[in-house]
Amino acid sequence: MPVQTSRRPPSLDRSRPSAGGSAAIPSQARTRGADPIAPKKRTRRKDPLWARLTVVFGAVLMLTSGVAIVGSKALISQATGGIAQRNLIGDAGKTDAEGGASLDGPIDMLLLGVDARERWAADDVRSDSIIVLHIPATHDQAYLISIPRDTEAHIPALKKAGWNGGTDKINAAFQIGARNGGGWEGGAQWMAKTIKELTGVSFDGGAIINFGGFKNVIDTLGTVRICVKQEVQSIHMSYVDGKPMWNADAKKTGKPMKPVVHKKGCREMEGWAALDYARQRKTLTNGDYDRQANQQQLIKAMARKATDKGMLTNPLKLQQLVKAAGKALVLDTGGAKIEELALTMRGVTGNELIMLKTNAGTFNGNGSGREVLSEDTLEMFKAVKEDRLAQYVFYHPEVISNRK
Repeated sequence: MPVQTSRRPPSLDRSRPSAGGSAAIPSQARTRGADPIAPKKRTRRKDPLWARLTVVFGAVLMLTSGVAIVGSKALISQATGGIAQRNLIGDAGKTDAEGGASLDGPIDMLLLGVDARERWAADDVRSDSIIVLHIPATHDQAYLISIPRDTEAHIPALKKAGWNGGTDKINAAFQIGARNGGGWEGGAQWMAKTIKELTGVSFDGGAIINFGGFKNVIDTLGTVRICVKQEVQSIHMSYVDGKPMWNADAKKTGKPMKPVVHKKGCREMEGWAALDYARQRKTLTNGDYDRQANQQQLIKAMARKATDKGMLTNPLKLQQLVKAAGKALVLDTGGAKIEELALTMRGVTGNELIMLKTNAGTFNGNGSGREVLSEDTLEMFKAVKEDRLAQYVFYHPEVISNRK
C-alpha cells in the first residue's frame, strides 16, 4: 500500500490478527513519506485485563459520554492502558485535507460485525454487518448507517490475495483482504478501501465486532430490552428439554426439538435470545435490511443498558464487563488516544443514536441477486462526507429506522 498522508501510518506488521486476536501493531508514529520501519512486537502480559475490550465498552466509548465511562481523563487512560490497537482502516483513513489527526471536526468510524465460530479460519470469514458511524462536528449526535451485505461494489485488486479486482458482493471485500495471512486487520482495511471507493467516505477509525462475543456481555448486563417487530422462528436454535441449543447440537441429542420463536412485542431478552434474534435474516420480510435494523437496535440497547445501570461509572463493574466479553472487539482509534476520543464524544449518549436505512429499507436489486445503492442513498453518504447529514435527515425523515 502507498504511504498515506493521514493521521495513521499504513499497517507495517504483516502478521495479522486471527479470529482470537494476534500480535500487537506498534503505535509509534512514523515519518510521513519515509520508508517503512520494521515493526517491533509489543511485549504483552499473559492476561492483559484492559486488552479484553468489550463490545459494549467499545460501543459506548464511541457513542456515549467520556465522563460517564470511568470519570476522568486520567482514569480512562489508566483503564485502557493495556489495549493493543490495530490498523483497521489502512489507506482509507482521512487525509490532512479531510481533517487528519484532528478530533475537532466530524468523526466517521467503520464498524464491522463478524459472526465467527472457533472452527472457522481467520482468513475465511466475511463481514455480514457493515455499519458507518457518523458523529458531526458538533459531537452531540451519532448516526448508524448499515450497508447491505449483498451490495454490488468494485473491490480493488489485491495481488497477495490472488484478487485482480472486480465486482462482487461487498461483504467479500473482508474475505479477500483476510486471505494469505491478512487476517481480520487486512479484511477490515480492504473493506474500508472498498467502501471509500463506493461512497467517498474516509474514516477516522473503526472496530471489528464479533457477534459471538455479545452473549457474555449481555449476560453481564443481565438482559437487554429488544422490540420484535415481526414474529420469527429461529433457523439457528431450538429448545431441548427447555434449554436453547444450536440446531446442530440439538440434533445430536436425539431428543425432541422445539423451535425457538421470537414473538412480536418488546421484552427483556437474555444474551442467547437477543443474539439469536439479531442473527435472523432469511425468514424476515425485508431480509438483510430487517437484520441490519435488529443489530443496530441490539447495539443501542446494550449501550443504553450499560449507561442506565451505571456500569460505566463503576470501575469494578466495568472490569466485569471487560472480562465477560474477552476478545469480542478489535479497535482502531486512528492514532488518537482512547481517552481523548472518549472525552471528545462526551456530548453523545446511547439514547441519541439515530439509526438510518439505506435504499429505503428494501432490496434494490440489479437482476443478478445483488443490489445497488440508490441515488438517494449515495446522496446520504455524500452528506456524511460533507458533514451535513443532520440536514439531509431533516428533509428525508423516511431514512430513519423505526426500531426503538
